[in-house]
Amino acid sequence: PRVQLRGNPMSFKDILGWSTYIAALMLLAGALPQTHFDPASSEFILILGAVGLWRYSLGIYHFLRAMWFTHIAYPRARRRIQAMGDAAMPSHVYLLVTSFRIEPRTTAQVYMATFREAVNCGLPATVVASIVEYGDESLIRDLHRKVDPEGVSELRIVRIPGTGKRDGLAHGFRAISRCAPPPDAVAAVIDGDTVIDPGIVRKTAPYFKLYPNVGALTTNEFCSVEGSRTMQEWHRLRFAQRHMYMCSMALSKRVLTLTGRMSMFRASIITSPEFIEDVQADALDHWRLGRFAFLTGDDKSSWYSLIRHGYDTYYTPDAAIHTVEHPPDKSFWRASRKLMFRWYGNSLRQNSRATKLGPRRLGWFTYYMLWDQRISMWTSLFGLGVSIIGAMYYGWAIFLGYMLWIGLTRLAVTIVLRFTGHGVGPMFPILLYYSQIVGSLVKIYVFNRLDQQSWTRQDTKLVRELGHFQVAFNRWSSRVMTTSAASIFLAFVFFVV
Repeated sequence: PRVQLRGNPMSFKDILGWSTYIAALMLLAGALPQTHFDPASSEFILILGAVGLWRYSLGIYHFLRAMWFTHIAYPRARRRIQAMGDAAMPSHVYLLVTSFRIEPRTTAQVYMATFREAVNCGLPATVVASIVEYGDESLIRDLHRKVDPEGVSELRIVRIPGTGKRDGLAHGFRAISRCAPPPDAVAAVIDGDTVIDPGIVRKTAPYFKLYPNVGALTTNEFCSVEGSRTMQEWHRLRFAQRHMYMCSMALSKRVLTLTGRMSMFRASIITSPEFIEDVQADALDHWRLGRFAFLTGDDKSSWYSLIRHGYDTYYTPDAAIHTVEHPPDKSFWRASRKLMFRWYGNSLRQNSRATKLGPRRLGWFTYYMLWDQRISMWTSLFGLGVSIIGAMYYGWAIFLGYMLWIGLTRLAVTIVLRFTGHGVGPMFPILLYYSQIVGSLVKIYVFNRLDQQSWTRQDTKLVRELGHFQVAFNRWSSRVMTTSAASIFLAFVFFVV
């Protein structure tokens, strides 16, 4: 069986957009001197430096790994599961949904899909709702009676104070623990804005029997965005990239995050007191910023806990979820920066300690990819820096040549992303470059301020009870670290030019 994914058909706007993009590339090419297209010239546009060869080779390697997993390794695993039959299924499944400050329409969609899956999966199922507002409880009970009037599935509701998602997860895990789940039971952890596709339990649960060392797996993600066209395209791009990298890392059973929107765990893991503590009270000891708790990034905490204890992590590309995205701001510029600040902060906080596990625990490829998360924030800016400074020294044609190269390579990457099964659009090449440059700047900023955290849906920030001296030291030392790193980088670029 081949993995079947979904894409979007091309519209008239897409055709117009692609035509405009190609025309812009042709105008750039026409504005360049002929020497940029002469292979014998030192100005030939396709001459790559060591940095370019390294980065593009890594991208090609990821693509080849992803295609091998999608078309060979994963279908082979599906055939093995089909041969196992019902023996691959767990004896019980738990569906934990955490909801906080999500509009009722979205909440209704989420729980309707969850209850239908609990009824139709053909397994004993328990739905655990971890909520804050009383209004959600009434709505959830009404939906359960409507979808499951015969009581095929069990509903358990956990009410907690609005102290954050980590507490909501911990209370939900403890509620499952009180059910005394059987040893082979599995638990799906679902975010309050995630609508699961029908049949997702039977598409994911068997992998825990097939691969005894897999502690958790995550699923393919599609989204609808309540925002501008640019914001919608940016999210589509992100999920297409996510799918490719997930497939690549799943080949080693080392996906780098267990997405909080929907991941499946062994129930024996999430009910262990140590795992619950890892998620609820995770913290980082930083050499300069001191010890601080993790406010966001519960998915990174769960991943680190599993990897630290020797478990594998996996990805099921044909098991899909649909998320409802609410941008934190109407402005794409402000909203994208806020989201990247949260996403990259979560990744880098996890990164700073995960690399300490070493290649023997992580595997050499995963170990390298974690280090690459830190390196790529600088290599992404290298070409832009060289082209700007080079244009100042040697003429404007260098910058135009660089922009043409960016346009061509991002077009090639967009074509590659089409193989992920996610729809692509004419804004993708531009948004790819935007994410690369602005994302790198955000990463550099947040890497030196790992203690600064905030939710985008909630007006919640990490508050640390520090003395005036420590607060001032953290603020000014972060500025010094950022300025020093940027200065060294610029000096290197000037030296290269």
